[in-house]
Amino acid sequence: MESGNVAWILVSAALVLFMTPGLAFFYGGMDRSRNVLNMLMMNFYCVLVVPIVWVVIGYSLAQVPFDNGFIGGFDAVMLKGIGLDDNGGSLATIAYLGMFAAITPALISGAVADRMKFSAWAIFVPVWSLIVYVPVFKWVFGGWLGQRGSLDFAGGTAIHVNAGIAALAAVLVLGKRRGWPQEGHPPHSMPLVMIGTGILWFGWFGFNAGSALAANGQAVQAFMNTFLAAAAGGLAWVLVEWKRDGHPTNLGAASGIVAGLVAITPAAGYVSGASPIWIGLLAGVICSYTVRAKVRFGFDDSLDVVGVHFAGGLVGSLLIGFFANPAFFGGEFREGLFYGGSLRLLGEQALANGVAIVWSFGLTYAIMVVLKRTMGVRVDPEVEANGLDLELHGETAYHGGGLH
Repeated sequence: MESGNVAWILVSAALVLFMTPGLAFFYGGMDRSRNVLNMLMMNFYCVLVVPIVWVVIGYSLAQVPFDNGFIGGFDAVMLKGIGLDDNGGSLATIAYLGMFAAITPALISGAVADRMKFSAWAIFVPVWSLIVYVPVFKWVFGGWLGQRGSLDFAGGTAIHVNAGIAALAAVLVLGKRRGWPQEGHPPHSMPLVMIGTGILWFGWFGFNAGSALAANGQAVQAFMNTFLAAAAGGLAWVLVEWKRDGHPTNLGAASGIVAGLVAITPAAGYVSGASPIWIGLLAGVICSYTVRAKVRFGFDDSLDVVGVHFAGGLVGSLLIGFFANPAFFGGEFREGLFYGGSLRLLGEQALANGVAIVWSFGLTYAIMVVLKRTMGVRVDPEVEANGLDLELHGETAYHGGGLH
């Protein structure tokens, strides 16, 4: 691997790592003040444990041997056999992919906010990473789903749909927060939310453009697509809520930006021209209505992980079937419907996401049930009332205890 490509992968890896504290601020600001430190810790814990799991065995199972369609093996356990003979390109790629592995379970934390035991979270994260994330990652990137013809440039299916549907399974086992939905749970700090949004947008350029694994034209295209889709997503959400509710809000702008980023993730290296704008606009509109489904259907997804990450990832992945432009990636039989293709690509996108949904939902539900029956997954009512920061971590974010 050329040194310039290695340098870009290293920079992109750092950008993706920065996204996890960005996500922590984004979620932390949306959460209640008495639980903000718990939310930060749930996110940072993913950066503490998942990279170790990834290096010890996760990467080997997810990628080595690459031509195995269903699961890897033990050839690269503890990075065995990984050297610097390719100018460090292999090691840089492993580090980069490890950042993806770390942020994926962190996405789920927003759904279980305010009520999940941290001890249960500490077990859930590494177990989920190994038995849910790793197989889906393998199937999508180089495994049987990818070999069939589905496309996922930077993780729309493997990361966002995967984590989003897992969030739904987790909250169904965990149950609703006390007083929900009768009691409102507004963000306690919109400045934190907006700071987190800015960090996420900044880091997402490494998330998407870095997935080209080279400093080339496809990386540039993914960079531009990421910029446009995020802007379009934020604009669409703001316009929808302005007309629907009478107010353009900061939370709507932030949520729309993230929805646009999520939706363009699977398509970033495969679409061109105005396509990312359409993808972002559709994601902003669809997700702005999807987040309301939790009240209608009675599942307490605290910080809208299902409505933004699952719905946004699914929208973006399916839209590849319409907008994929093979001139930008040489994809034989992978033309979108708007570029002369048939329904084949759309069908493969639907199959890949369907498999990920069934696998992730089923196993996540099982993990949560086992944890519930063994150690318990939910804090006691008095802990929930007093705040998780003080009760679980012995500290508070704000002077006076932060009991709001």
